[in-house]
Amino acid sequence: MPYVPLEWLREHVDVPTSTTAEELASALVRVGLEEERIVPPAITGPLVVGKVLTREAKEQSNGKVINYCRVDVGPEHNDAPGTGKEPSELPSRGIVCGAHNFEVGDSVVVSLPGAVLPGDFAIAARKTYGHVSDGMICSARELGIGEDHDGIIVLDQWLAAHGHDGEEPPAPGTDALPLLGLGEEVLEINITPDRGYCFSMRGVAREYSHATGARFRDPADGADTTLFPHGLAEASEDGFPVVVAEDTHPIHGRAGCDRYVARLVTGIDPAAPSPKWMVDRLTAAGMRPISLAVDVTNYVMLDLGQPLHAFDADKLVAPIVVRRARAGESLTFLDEVTRALDPEDLVISDSDGGQGARPLVLAGVFGGADTEIDASTRNVLIEAAHFDAVSIARSSRRHKLPTESAKRNERGVDTALAAVAAQRAVDLLVEYGGGSAEPVATDVDRTSAPEPIVIRADAAERLTGVAYGTARVTELLEMIGCAVAPAGTDGAGRELLAVTRPTWRPDLVGAAHFAEEVARLDGYDAIPAIVPTAPAGLGLTPRQKARRDAVAALAHAGLTQVLSYPFIGDAHDRLGIPAADPRRRAARLVNPLAEDAPALRTSILDTLVDTARRNISRGLPDVAVFEIGAVTRPAGTAPAPIIGVDRRPTDDELAALEAGIPDQPLHIGAVLAGDRQRAGVLGAARPWDWADAVETVRTVARAVGLGLEAAAPAAPIAPWHPGRIAELRLPPIRAGREVIPGQVVAHAGELHPRVARALGLPERSCAVEIDLDALLDAAEDRGALQVSAISTFPAAKEDIALVVDESVTASQVEAIIRATAKDLAEDVRLFDVFRGEQLGEERKSLAFSLRLRAADRTLTAEDTASIRKRIIKRAAKALGAELRA
Repeated sequence: MPYVPLEWLREHVDVPTSTTAEELASALVRVGLEEERIVPPAITGPLVVGKVLTREAKEQSNGKVINYCRVDVGPEHNDAPGTGKEPSELPSRGIVCGAHNFEVGDSVVVSLPGAVLPGDFAIAARKTYGHVSDGMICSARELGIGEDHDGIIVLDQWLAAHGHDGEEPPAPGTDALPLLGLGEEVLEINITPDRGYCFSMRGVAREYSHATGARFRDPADGADTTLFPHGLAEASEDGFPVVVAEDTHPIHGRAGCDRYVARLVTGIDPAAPSPKWMVDRLTAAGMRPISLAVDVTNYVMLDLGQPLHAFDADKLVAPIVVRRARAGESLTFLDEVTRALDPEDLVISDSDGGQGARPLVLAGVFGGADTEIDASTRNVLIEAAHFDAVSIARSSRRHKLPTESAKRNERGVDTALAAVAAQRAVDLLVEYGGGSAEPVATDVDRTSAPEPIVIRADAAERLTGVAYGTARVTELLEMIGCAVAPAGTDGAGRELLAVTRPTWRPDLVGAAHFAEEVARLDGYDAIPAIVPTAPAGLGLTPRQKARRDAVAALAHAGLTQVLSYPFIGDAHDRLGIPAADPRRRAARLVNPLAEDAPALRTSILDTLVDTARRNISRGLPDVAVFEIGAVTRPAGTAPAPIIGVDRRPTDDELAALEAGIPDQPLHIGAVLAGDRQRAGVLGAARPWDWADAVETVRTVARAVGLGLEAAAPAAPIAPWHPGRIAELRLPPIRAGREVIPGQVVAHAGELHPRVARALGLPERSCAVEIDLDALLDAAEDRGALQVSAISTFPAAKEDIALVVDESVTASQVEAIIRATAKDLAEDVRLFDVFRGEQLGEERKSLAFSLRLRAADRTLTAEDTASIRKRIIKRAAKALGAELRA
């Protein structure tokens, strides 16, 4: 994110000299520019001007020559004569220095004990080479302002080299931080993608002006003779030859380049250094100074927001051609890496080997090595262009090159800025490099002026609730550079405005964007905070209430609700799901969060078992957890088209999107492991078993008002034990004489031993999977429960034992009993199952306890005998049952 040095900002807007970085952040946040951080000064503590009084050179045992100097660091810091760590007759400090590029009488920069230099290097008095060094004479590298090829900073020479020739060095003891341009805090701000113009000092200064009302001076005003003393060069066909080729791969129908400005500067001194003020600003902004030509392009980009590129003109073969990359092309970049180009990449090429034959630059992103500026460059061609933001963004991401140029180009650059920025760069090169500029410019301009957008004058009021009024809306929009004109009224008589955005705000494309600008500039704190009144309604729907009741019932039964990620990898293998099982068909994610979990679960147990295993592995041996969530069943899903965001989708497109969404029913899963009841003084432990799993399903069913029938499935179902699993169905549906079995809504029982071992769960762990949507659908179809009156008549009790084949289930017998007794059957309960030789092979006895009660009378012995007789008769006919003797 961009750095904002206060000294640089003051050049474009009136920022009070007393303003701190924190105060600047407070002002900018009012207009939506958030503080990222405040960068403290690279150097803290005493850094002063010193004068060398004596210098004693002595060769050490390692052959190195070390100087012991007495340095005058000002009355405030000097040791008085005869005092200090190494007393001297001179008011000074003793400092050991290994450099030799200074003499007695030179003014130098001294960091005193307590100072902290870049790299968190703390200065302290320490004994070295037989002396106590009470400070340090500093080089440019140690201060982070350059390299120390010539040793320490001698201020007489340093001032002359940085534009202060003839000036006397300050007196000893003078603070050296402002002299060297050090010690200033820098604000780093966070820029949202739609505010790309704030990636420049020009944009930040404009926003500071909006926030405070301070006077703004546009550094891109080409008519300002103080900024552009020679004006802007006239565009002419005599400029450097440039061809913007027809775009063969336009993105969304937009050409990759619609403006290209080129300026030629000749005769630059290759050894000319960048001025100190420019080096200081680049360093404060987080960029490393390189050479004059490169520093100028970086400086103008940071100042105005227009990315530039500098070519060594002697390495170019005219004309320059802007085009899309060709199949199979590659380019060696400035980082010495050769990358294969994509036909969608926009490149700047020259005509070495034919027109546009040699690619030189990945346009708007990164330069190539063939025309790189080097130590011998004397002639420079400056490029300033406007590229399509989407094209640049794709190239930057494709090649993983998030450069400073790409950051600005992909957010949209001012279409009117190219010629101004090029002129600014040319003026700086001529001023500091001694070159001469070609009098004309090349300007291939195919941009179009922004079109007026008609909006309602009360658009901002509709969205914020603040009555701004047309005059205030016009004032605020004109403040950001918009042209505003009345546009009559709409059909309802509401006032309309025709608003034309400025060229530097490509993000303003609709009424909502202008409304946001009005709200932002008027102040977000002016928008009233009103808590909306909740509309009167019916509360939760029956389905929502039933869902909550199911969750509450499981919690009351002692289970703990958990939440797991719905992404799976090899879960089906560990659960032993057969290859042909429909649950194996899982939807895969294009960009999964984890490479080992690329698919969406088709069963709650796919992910819930891992939660149970994790709890057990961390010392919780007794686990009863459940989860409610969606599972994904992609069967029957049709591929959905990708629809753009430039318009509202049609009904057919919405229908196609719906068809592309896989079915996602709501399921409940549960895992029961360890002991349900721990051992204690009241009795032995009781582990969770398959009956508890079945009862868990019945608990959910009762919570939504349903009864279920349990039976063994016709075939084994993974991941359960084939002999300890129950499938639970909705009650059967009678269609005439035919009885249609109810839908299977759940499976419950013990996990297969192999599965339990593979999952790391204890032996005989149990699991449950319930199709909650199916239960809720059945509850809705049943309608509201009708509560019957409580009978005040006494109940009659009757026991009956029927002998049936092993294949007959208790639920089948219970169903016949209830169907026969009808409303008189208040309770039917199986209380005994007996098998023995006297019953015969493959036969069993099922004993039921019946509680019968009538709503309008006391049942007689004849009534109960009649019911008992009918039950025996119907059971014999339907199931081959016999009354047990």
